[in-house]
Amino acid sequence: MTMLPASGRATRAFVFGKCPAAPKSPVWSRNHFDPRLRKSRTIFSFASFAARSRMGDRSEGAITLQEWQGWGTTSPLPNMVMEIVEDLKALEKDVDADMSFGGIGGKLRGNLRIQEDKKHRATYQALGDSEKKLQFYAARQIACRLLGSRGYLCQKCWLPMEDCMCSKVTSRSLGPGIRFWLYMHPKDFLRQNNTGKILWQVFGVEAATLCLFGIPEHEEIMWNSFKLAGKGNVWCLYPNKNAAVKSVQDAFGQELLGNYEATLAKTKEDKALNFILIDGTWSNSAAMFRRLQDQAKSIWGDEDLPCISLTPGASAMHKLRPQPSWDRTCTAAAAAGLLSELQLLPQFSSIGLDTQAEAVEDTVTVLLEALTKRRLRMGRSITRKVRHNSNI
Repeated sequence: MTMLPASGRATRAFVFGKCPAAPKSPVWSRNHFDPRLRKSRTIFSFASFAARSRMGDRSEGAITLQEWQGWGTTSPLPNMVMEIVEDLKALEKDVDADMSFGGIGGKLRGNLRIQEDKKHRATYQALGDSEKKLQFYAARQIACRLLGSRGYLCQKCWLPMEDCMCSKVTSRSLGPGIRFWLYMHPKDFLRQNNTGKILWQVFGVEAATLCLFGIPEHEEIMWNSFKLAGKGNVWCLYPNKNAAVKSVQDAFGQELLGNYEATLAKTKEDKALNFILIDGTWSNSAAMFRRLQDQAKSIWGDEDLPCISLTPGASAMHKLRPQPSWDRTCTAAAAAGLLSELQLLPQFSSIGLDTQAEAVEDTVTVLLEALTKRRLRMGRSITRKVRHNSNI
């Protein structure tokens, strides 16, 4: 979720546009792909997982680098995520209970959940400071989501494989000298109706890079890029109420950039314009923005991280995922809005950013259609209560 009015690809485990066939298993078929028997949200077991897996040797349940990067990242596998996965598998053996996930957020279920909950709470309380607690919290969320989504969600579009939308997505090259950073909350990672994933589906993981909140390996990569680019080339799409927020016209329209194409010829990749899009719920976004601000101040001094605003506009995703007010929109729609507004400026007009914006908007529509069909098939409502609040 992005705030308004402030807004060579790594090897993948799956081929783009083609979702792998579902593993054949009585347990798998019963729990995942038979809507007649599926009365509640997904529950599945990891018993005999190696026999069902078609993504490599995972007889011990380890997350491989290829699997990790297949979900939309080029980073190394986070150390703490690996440790928690190993702990979960060890606990599974100790209590002699298969891992199963289900319900909202794909949480652990059964006796294993009870035992794991006691263990992780004790670990969390024993940690010495808030930073370590945040890192543990984030890693645990991601580890559970990786295990709970394995073999069930398409790694490209994060939808159940029977609802894969990849064949309907058209990839594009993002304008040269522009890079998106999806600063995502762990609770939005692998969320089916998340729209931030659309950006790297369309533009690729190098042009739209995932950075998970609280994962040090991800945050280090992002901030190292920002240090190379310089503060003047880093912007956050967020309505910072404690500092002046510029419009796209104010931020870029008055600068004497000259001929943009000539400028690009002299611009290295590390000097690209970097746009941070905060991808999380509204309740989580404030903490995420504070973390960005604190890190920016530790690097560049007391000045606030530069923020820009966009012209308010509603996304098609409002139909399934309403926002708390009409001046806020989903992450993908915010990115499309930014590209559209940049296209209006003379120095960007020759790049064709309006075409890239249209590609994002079209993919949002594809996602909406896929989610709507799934809801209808499962007998769920396709309308959501509008949570409009004019005071937000």
